[in-house]
Amino acid sequence: MEPHAHRPVRVLTLGGSLRTDSLNRALATLAAQEAARLGAQVRHAQVGDWPLPLYDGDIETTAGVPPTARAFGEVLTDTDAMIIASPEYNASVPAGLKNLIDWASRLRPQPFSGRHVLLLSASPSMVGGNRGLWALRVPLEHLGARVYPEMFSLAQAHQSFDASGGLADEELTRRFVATLTGFLELAEAALHYPCAKQVWIEFLGERPDPVVDRIE
Repeated sequence: MEPHAHRPVRVLTLGGSLRTDSLNRALATLAAQEAARLGAQVRHAQVGDWPLPLYDGDIETTAGVPPTARAFGEVLTDTDAMIIASPEYNASVPAGLKNLIDWASRLRPQPFSGRHVLLLSASPSMVGGNRGLWALRVPLEHLGARVYPEMFSLAQAHQSFDASGGLADEELTRRFVATLTGFLELAEAALHYPCAKQVWIEFLGERPDPVVDRIE
């Protein structure tokens, strides 16, 4: 029997905005509460919990990967799944979140590899930050994360939360809970009933070289 056969799924919920009153912080907090209610073991955090300089190869060469990036990698390694609520900046990924991903990508073994990820967004706009989530999928999937096919984008989010921090609309609440439930059920199945191991190899067309090959 697997040593983790009876433990709950360990989930990191991450608010992807640096702003204190961010709508995505509110959505990440709600996701943490709901995931815990559904039986997950939750660690809740914000992207600003790991302050880092902008990624610079010279810094990595002279001083190595910063301790805060290593600390984030240790948190990732200690989880089975991750829920990210990320804002959309100019139809793409916010710089603070992308920088955290870039630094963590330099760690070995790669902490994103095999990690299940659910993407959420909240925005005052009518598209709810959805375009930023499509951009965020790219680096995560490149690093081997198993990004859940469904995403949840909360449009007109400045009007969507009730006084207790939940979603005011009953149908939106149902969809939100259904999305989290499906994601956690998949993560739980992968944890308790693994059926295959996969080696992911990307060959960029050059001759084999550790600088351009990615093998995780």
